[in-house]
Amino acid sequence: QVQLVESGGELVHAGGSLRLSCAASGRSLSTFGMGWFRQAPGKERGLVASIGWDGRSTVYVDSVKGRFAITKDNAKNTLYLQMNSLRPEDTAVYYCASNRFPYGVASRRQHDFTSWGQGTQVTVSS
Repeated sequence: QVQLVESGGELVHAGGSLRLSCAASGRSLSTFGMGWFRQAPGKERGLVASIGWDGRSTVYVDSVKGRFAITKDNAKNTLYLQMNSLRPEDTAVYYCASNRFPYGVASRRQHDFTSWGQGTQVTVSS
C-alpha cells in the first residue's frame, strides 16, 4: 500500500503560481498512473488532472487546461502539479491519489484511484 503526502499549498494572489508536490512511500510510482483532485467548501471532490503510468497520457478538467500541468518524477517518486494563472475559483483542498492497478492510462474516473493523501490547502485571493 502506497502512502501519499501532499505539500505546497498556500495563500496566493490571483494570477500567481504554485507547485504542489505529492511524495510517495511504500511503493514505486513508476508503474502507476496518478491524479490530482480538489474539493472546495460545499462541493464534491473532483478531478483536476491525471497522468498515465508512463507519463505519455494526461487528462485535465476544462477549467484548468492551459494553466495547470501534471508531471511525475519516478526517480524522486513524486507527483507534481504546476499551477499558473491561479484564480479565486481554484481555491480548494488538493489531494493526490494513485491508480488502483498498474500500467493504467490517464483516467477521469475517481473510482480508478485509491490511496488518497491528506490534502493541501490552496487559497487564491482576488
